[in-house]
Amino acid sequence: MPPGTRSSARSPWARARHVVLPVGSLLLFLLLWQAAASGTWSETLVPSPPRVWDAFVHVSTTHDGVRGYNGTHLVEHLGISLRRIAIGAGIGIALGVLFGLLMGTVGWMRSLFEPWITFLRTLPPLAYFSLLVIWLGIDEEPKITLLAVAAFPPVAVSTTTAVAAVPRSLTEAARALGASRWDVVRDVVVPSALPETFTGVRLAVGVAYSSLVAAELVNGLPGIGGMVRDAANYNNTPVVLVGIIAIGVSGLVIDGLLLRLERAVVPWRGRA
Repeated sequence: MPPGTRSSARSPWARARHVVLPVGSLLLFLLLWQAAASGTWSETLVPSPPRVWDAFVHVSTTHDGVRGYNGTHLVEHLGISLRRIAIGAGIGIALGVLFGLLMGTVGWMRSLFEPWITFLRTLPPLAYFSLLVIWLGIDEEPKITLLAVAAFPPVAVSTTTAVAAVPRSLTEAARALGASRWDVVRDVVVPSALPETFTGVRLAVGVAYSSLVAAELVNGLPGIGGMVRDAANYNNTPVVLVGIIAIGVSGLVIDGLLLRLERAVVPWRGRA
């Protein structure tokens, strides 16, 4: 069979597998989940998929005059948490890009700030959240600050590494053509560093998501992380799983949107 014919024969499966494989893995996971729930596990520990679905319907609608969970629907809990992530992670990402550019282009700034950023990157969110509550109170400020602090190091580190890795020949060629220092940064350094910076942004959003429940430990209702924590206090495992699934699915959607944005902004990535 000619190579062209073979590739065209395989193309339908190549297109279909992006749907078939995820759906198949999801169905297999649900079957294993149902088998575990039907076995020796307690329903409190491992509720069955139908029970989790009932909990999803319950927290998403109004029953007997009660709206969702704790007077708030699931989509509202999720929306409030996404707003916190957008503000907190947005601040952390913006500062991370700025510090990354400065540390990558100014040697003494990298020597000054890199140890502190590494120190911050190794700290778990719960290690300093109580301190933020003491300093900032129990309203939105400590939550947003925690998410900003969590999102800052991945972007700063990736941007610094990307800027430092820009080929010297490119910057020297730009200067030889009369470009100023700002022109070199804008037209050479930033485009070269963008692919790795986007990787850092995706990592930062993931870290912010993983810090969400910690950020909503205190006065987190309404909020999806606060809902998970509150439901766990009452051993309401179905609602806990609904919250976890909501966080995971929304995280997948946001990561997919970031990937699309990356392909639009950095179309040359992966093309030597």
